[in-house]
Amino acid sequence: MEETTWEQKLQALTHILTSPTTSPSLHSQFFISSQIPCYLNWDFPPILCNKPSADAFPSLHLKWGFSLFLERVSRLGLPETSWRSKCPYYQPPPLIMAKGVEEARWDDEQKREYVRKRLRRKRLGSDVHPLIPVLVPDLLLFSLLLFNPFPLKDS
Repeated sequence: MEETTWEQKLQALTHILTSPTTSPSLHSQFFISSQIPCYLNWDFPPILCNKPSADAFPSLHLKWGFSLFLERVSRLGLPETSWRSKCPYYQPPPLIMAKGVEEARWDDEQKREYVRKRLRRKRLGSDVHPLIPVLVPDLLLFSLLLFNPFPLKDS
């Protein structure tokens, strides 16, 4: 971001804020990539990168494509969701609802039913016995006392 001017940063930020989307149009991608330097962890392709490195292998486009592929494979093809997509009553409504979340219903009775359903939900926590997180590391350390993984070799 050091080589961009404040005007370019402001134009890019205004564009992103006025058109929020999870799948930007090609025109939007070109505009943002021409305004902001190239970073591999963005969804925008580095097509109009300010400093193309033609002699480096792998090229910037190959690195970007591979990083985008790994990011999508890590999600198993599911769309990216956030805390905002888990709340159906958020205004404006989220673009992609999280899996298992229903659309917002605005009747008073339906809102009461939604709150009751949320209150009946199981508390967030783990079903692990409380001694296991204490005993497992202690047993591992105790096994190191009995068995030396790096024996000293006398030469």
